[in-house]
Amino acid sequence: MLTILLQAPDAGGIMNFMPLILIVVIMYFFMIRPQVKKQKAETKYRAEIQKGDKIVTIGGIHAKVLEVNEDTLLIQADGGTSKFMINKTAISKI
Repeated sequence: MLTILLQAPDAGGIMNFMPLILIVVIMYFFMIRPQVKKQKAETKYRAEIQKGDKIVTIGGIHAKVLEVNEDTLLIQADGGTSKFMINKTAISKI
């Protein structure tokens, strides 16, 4: 009986890995791809910030952009006289 089971043909090499391949493809389309698209969109709108735009920082500060540099912004909190220098990556919304 043992020799008969050992001589049985294999069901197919690629078919054994098909569920694993399917899981990887599903993870790519539902998790990785949307995150990459979101990150590209955030990078794009951070690059398009101009003087006078109103923004919200990740800390929740609503402010107006006074000066735009390569990696930083000079902002003024709405209704205040304080000015802050922040990184562009600290912006949540425009």
